Amino acid sequence: MLPTDSALVLFSGGQDSTTCLAWALKHYARVETIGFDYGQRHAVELTVRPDVIARLRAQHPEWDAKLGEDHMIDLSLISEISQTAMTHDIAIETQANGLPNTFVPGRNLLFMTVAATVAYRRGLTVLVGGMCETDFSGYPDCRDDTMKALQVALNLGMDTRIKLETPLMWRDKRQTWELAQELGGQPLVDLIREGTHTCYLGERGALHDWGYGCGTCPACELRARGYRQFVGGAV
Repeated sequence: MLPTDSALVLFSGGQDSTTCLAWALKHYARVETIGFDYGQRHAVELTVRPDVIARLRAQHPEWDAKLGEDHMIDLSLISEISQTAMTHDIAIETQANGLPNTFVPGRNLLFMTVAATVAYRRGLTVLVGGMCETDFSGYPDCRDDTMKALQVALNLGMDTRIKLETPLMWRDKRQTWELAQELGGQPLVDLIREGTHTCYLGERGALHDWGYGCGTCPACELRARGYRQFVGGAV
């Protein structure tokens, strides 16, 4: 780790982005976070963000010293131009093109472009995102090829050398839980289980062994299965 290394983490308040934030704090000398309000149906993730950051700071004083400003960006235009199960109260289903209707076209492309703009202004050299091609819902903007192509386009367009890091790209959900334990021990695992939010429907009633959620949407099923594999329970 070099003193000049600095990262901007796309931090939603969910399991993956919290794990990525811990990963960045382990690897970089200066870390800032960025979140997006895009009219998401599970806007509760924005509510839990500050508490997750506060608990990370309290658990790891060495991370607290590295963790800088949090940026919140209004991207509500996404919900205005897209009709998806992530932005509107409609049933989750597969579309005619084979993609789930939880796919928000252009979302990650826009997230990374805005994050790169903020990183440029803040003098940050790395963008960190939780995109994953191993356990994912078939979203084309989560693929490794997409991120590599976007890195090239952003650097050409802004004449920079910003690097896009995706620590979870080749990890399944069990391995994501394992990475959290490796980075921050049981306290980080507990924080992710109790504090983060992943459920597409925004359900935050009962606390399950794997965390809060409806238990039936694709995000909950994936998170629950990975956790139970992680602790050695049923698949």
